Amino acid sequence: MLGEPELPDLEAGDGRLFVCDRDGRYRVLPGVNGLSLMEILRAAELPVAATCGGAAACGTCHVYVGAEHLGVLGPISEPEQWQLDHLMHARDNSRLACQILWQEALFDGLTVELAPLE
Repeated sequence: MLGEPELPDLEAGDGRLFVCDRDGRYRVLPGVNGLSLMEILRAAELPVAATCGGAAACGTCHVYVGAEHLGVLGPISEPEQWQLDHLMHARDNSRLACQILWQEALFDGLTVELAPLE
């Protein structure tokens, strides 16, 4: 079972993350250096199953990344690409939130949208 990290308030956070949920509502969350995007989303109680616990083995943390940050995310690993290749709703800007480790210097202002459930 995943331990739930505590999410600090926006003032104490390491940058800001903008999230569009599956109902089209936007939320602003604090980034937390060293946590995966999946952990940040789960700490904010967003509906991210994270069934595999962050091993890129299930695809239940699938998100769409805003175009302005696609180039700074780094390459997609083979396990992540395999999962993305098997998701019905994958797009060119799809990533697994468990594979994005928050770094304020790179990701402050990142926008993601929760992908539809598979």
